[in-house]
Amino acid sequence: MGTLVEPALLLLLWQSVWALDIPLEVRQPPTIIKQSMKEHIVDPKDTMVIECEAKGNPHPIFSWRRNGKYFNVARDSQASMRRRSGTLDIYTKNNPEQYEAEYQCIASNEYGSAYSNKIRLQLYRAPVWPREILEPVVVSAGLPLVLSCDPPPGPPKPETYWMSSCSYARPFNWPIQTAFPTMQAVWPDRRVSMGVNGDLYFSNVLINDSVADYCCNARFPYKNVIQQKMPVVVKVLTTRTVSEAAPTWLSPTGSSSSILVLQGEELLLECIAAGMPTPHITWTKDGEDLAVTSRMKVKNFNKMIQIPKASFDDVGEYTCTATNRLGYIQHTITVRVKAAPFWLEKPTDLILAPEENGRLVCRSDGAPRPTISWSINGEPIETADPQPNRQVSGDTLIFRSVSASNTAVYQCNASNQFGYLLANAFVNVIHATPRILGPRNEHIKVIEGSHALLDCRYFGSPVPELRWSRYGQGNLEGNRFKTHSNGTLEIKRIQIEDQGTYLCIISNIAGRDENQVRIEVKEPIIIVTKPQSMKVMRGTDVRLECGVKADITTPVTTNWLKNKKHVTLGWRISLDESNLVITNVNRGDEGNYTCVIKNELDQKSASAHLMVMDRPNPPTNLELSDPYERTVRLSWVPGDSNHSPITEYLVQFDDDDWLPGKWRNLSTYPGTLNSVILHLAPFSYYEFRVIAINEIGASRPSRPSTRFQTSGAPPDVIPKNLKGVGTWRNNMEISWEPLTYREWNGPKLKYLVWWRRRDSREEWKNATTKWLKYYIYDADTFTPYELKVQAVNDFGLGPESPVVIGYSGEDRPIAAPLNLRVSDIESTQVTVHWDTVTRGSIMGELKEYKVYYWRDSSQLRWHWVNRAMKSKSFPDDVPEPSGIVTNLIPYSNYKMYIVVANNRYEGPPSNNIHFSTPEGVPSAPTSFRIQQRHLDSIYVDWDLPAEPNGIITGYSLKYQTVNATRGEELRVEEFPPNTTSFSIRRFDRYTRYRFSVAARTRLGLGEWHTEESPHYTTEIYAQDQVDITTQGWFIGIMCAVALIVLILLIVCFIKRSRGGKYPVREKKDISLEPVDDKDQEGSFDYRITRVSTLPYPRREEERGLQRGQPSIEAMMKRSDSDDSLVEYGEGGEIPFNEDGSFIGQYTGTRRDVRELDFGGNLELHSPMNTIYSLA
Repeated sequence: MGTLVEPALLLLLWQSVWALDIPLEVRQPPTIIKQSMKEHIVDPKDTMVIECEAKGNPHPIFSWRRNGKYFNVARDSQASMRRRSGTLDIYTKNNPEQYEAEYQCIASNEYGSAYSNKIRLQLYRAPVWPREILEPVVVSAGLPLVLSCDPPPGPPKPETYWMSSCSYARPFNWPIQTAFPTMQAVWPDRRVSMGVNGDLYFSNVLINDSVADYCCNARFPYKNVIQQKMPVVVKVLTTRTVSEAAPTWLSPTGSSSSILVLQGEELLLECIAAGMPTPHITWTKDGEDLAVTSRMKVKNFNKMIQIPKASFDDVGEYTCTATNRLGYIQHTITVRVKAAPFWLEKPTDLILAPEENGRLVCRSDGAPRPTISWSINGEPIETADPQPNRQVSGDTLIFRSVSASNTAVYQCNASNQFGYLLANAFVNVIHATPRILGPRNEHIKVIEGSHALLDCRYFGSPVPELRWSRYGQGNLEGNRFKTHSNGTLEIKRIQIEDQGTYLCIISNIAGRDENQVRIEVKEPIIIVTKPQSMKVMRGTDVRLECGVKADITTPVTTNWLKNKKHVTLGWRISLDESNLVITNVNRGDEGNYTCVIKNELDQKSASAHLMVMDRPNPPTNLELSDPYERTVRLSWVPGDSNHSPITEYLVQFDDDDWLPGKWRNLSTYPGTLNSVILHLAPFSYYEFRVIAINEIGASRPSRPSTRFQTSGAPPDVIPKNLKGVGTWRNNMEISWEPLTYREWNGPKLKYLVWWRRRDSREEWKNATTKWLKYYIYDADTFTPYELKVQAVNDFGLGPESPVVIGYSGEDRPIAAPLNLRVSDIESTQVTVHWDTVTRGSIMGELKEYKVYYWRDSSQLRWHWVNRAMKSKSFPDDVPEPSGIVTNLIPYSNYKMYIVVANNRYEGPPSNNIHFSTPEGVPSAPTSFRIQQRHLDSIYVDWDLPAEPNGIITGYSLKYQTVNATRGEELRVEEFPPNTTSFSIRRFDRYTRYRFSVAARTRLGLGEWHTEESPHYTTEIYAQDQVDITTQGWFIGIMCAVALIVLILLIVCFIKRSRGGKYPVREKKDISLEPVDDKDQEGSFDYRITRVSTLPYPRREEERGLQRGQPSIEAMMKRSDSDDSLVEYGEGGEIPFNEDGSFIGQYTGTRRDVRELDFGGNLELHSPMNTIYSLA
């Protein structure tokens, strides 16, 4: 078979072939102008529409065939055709499957019939995945795994992808690794792949593959519906070591396979291998390294080759090789390419006048080569009525001396086993006068130097002759003028002198027609100053210039484009005339800038590239591979350096399971690397991210890698701070610091404790515990042991710690230090001596000797002392131990004893000893006071010192003026011990003094007490010293009080003179109590007592009622009237006036007010009571 001609090249040839445009008002056979696709998918829930539109004169009528037979649309209640159209509408109320068939539309009029393609109608069925519960997949770490997808078939074929963490379907008994799992896409890497068939392949599984479940999702393009398969849980079994494995094929299987693909369709070659470590895939074609071209994409980490449009150049044998350090395997894929028919020359409509000749050409190609068949109005040409002027010659249909009987629609069918092509072309034999189609008398403006096209579309039969002239003279042809077959006149490199009127003339034997076009030539646009490409730092200002010169009669506009899109102007990007100004440029401003100057006729542009240097973009596609106990390989795709080379990469990690997001630096690597080995801790979860760094700064962090867990290992760390301490006399507590969780290196961490007696030949004893303490019992008191500890987990034992010495428990010491004595007795300290005790009697480790002492009394018998006990420790253990006890108080009697102490107990006390401290200097006198008893003198006094520290022999007083204007010398006064005051006359009212006083014993002066006299003579103090009786406010208040008292007395006497009753209390409130005591004249005194509605407090009752008193009820019975005061006197009758008032004064003797007892329960409730009692 010869070389096939590319359809794209021939398409250009078709476009260069001209055919007359037939006006619709001219009679003509039908032409199909719109139809549905050959494979037509519809939703039976909606109206099923099969399109078929055609034109012709007369307007065509339409009919349909279904599965090759006539389809009577009128008799089908669920189908109808649209008016003046062949489009078929099917409304399926029931049984839509009956319409799933092959349809063909026929458009007919009296001049012929045109046929559409055969349209295969397919019903869209909602994809449904079976609701099945998938059992968890259990696999050991390091082994391969394939999760099948098996999506519903369609149509059309779905797009598949995998998701993880399908949380809503997670089994309840499966541990959730994250607090809030969310669905995430499974990103392919060298180890994990999504196959062409939709399955998910794991070259080897890792422990972190079990952190989520997996679900296959299928997207169906017709309705853009996504269906999800039931999730499957993957459980990875961990082992101490992951066994390595040589590569094996997961897809495809075996050593060879073949693929048949049609020309123009997508070709996918896939090789996925299992193995541990993950195999690397390489490709060859026909025994040579595969040359990757622009038509080809290598995807999925070299595991897939994608050719979007296959061609015959892709035929060959492709060999993929999977390699790891244990070996390699190969698979050969034989690619065969076939082709469905495609057009080389498609037949076009033919318009002929009677007796003219013509031909229809139907050239196509394919693999295998297609066969050509012709039909007339849908009927095979072999069975149609024969015509002597019609002849079939291969792919060409030849007509000679045509007549009206040759008018028809001819169908050309090219087919092979992979498809078919169908084309309609009519032959229309008519006789028509020439006519010019389109607008007339056009006015065209063009730019000098450009190409001008003057249209003159026409129609006529026979085909008219066409001629262009200028001003109706001559024939324009040659040089810069060219007339195209469709009537268009092309003027190349038009000039100013080409302005004018041009005339298009067409003619044939039936007549003539003409049209004129006027041309106006304008000056072109010239960009004088073009923008310049530049490279700038981020944050600087940029100015892109664009100077313009243009025709003054045509206004121009300036537009700026960035990467072929209009620049949006704002506060940061602005125009200065036609120049573009960008302030504070950033990374987003980088790109190609184009200055576009245009008017109604012309457009010119100039471009420049703006390059912004910035921090690099973050790395992408982080991938983990080659996992081991303590290492893993991290690879990434470098981000854009943004025109400043990347100098280094910073790798950060997050290993916090509880509080994710705490990123820490791991290490830095040179900027030339994009794959590094990371050194990690065993049995830990890790996430990694990478930051790129250049001279400008650091990039944003990359997206985190997948979560990864290193396999376990024995512990590396020795438990710290091992010690053995007894908590009781016959035990020992062995303790140590725990290992952090990061130091476990594996699950189920425990501690192995070893011990034995020191300096003994006994074997080491051991015990395993998960706690941080271990107790040994039945041990002798304070016995040394050799101790060591090591950590252990499921993967083995860690290193042993160094041997340390621990002691069992201590007991109370059984002996007291002897011969306690003192020497070098001073007033505030004394030296203590004692004899040490034997080691065996300490019953443990010697901690200290502790002296207890207390001040028993002062040598001054009248002085009170505090007998609180104090202590001081002496840790030294020397043959002749001693120590100094300080902070003693002079002239005091002390008692003391000593004990020996180990780490837990103190021993018995020694014998008490007595000693006395000699006399010292006293402390400062207390209660120092400065007073002004007269305006011209100051009086000071003081008390004894708080601690005399001996016998006081006197006092010393120093004083001196402190005024700035006086420089009086310091004066000293001496006083005997019984004098504790002093007065001094001041020179004036403004003099202040500083006083200092100290007590003295025979050893000397003690501590001084210093104070300064207050500001007695300031104006404020002088105002405070004014006699209050001379103040105006006080005199006013006293006058007001006297006036109020006078008014009250006047009111009282007026009421008495008018017979007003004596005001008394209510029965409930006042009673008259007899008092047993007689006055000098033998009369009785009555007290006014308030009777409260609440009980008296017992204390008031006892204080107020010293003797027995009659009850209130008795007193009320004894009183005839609340107003009567008969009992006030000695018992005589009292005369009254006629108005009921008293006559004269009370009879009997009344006690003086000053002798009344106002204690007890007497209460005066108002000033009136006072007045009445005095009346």
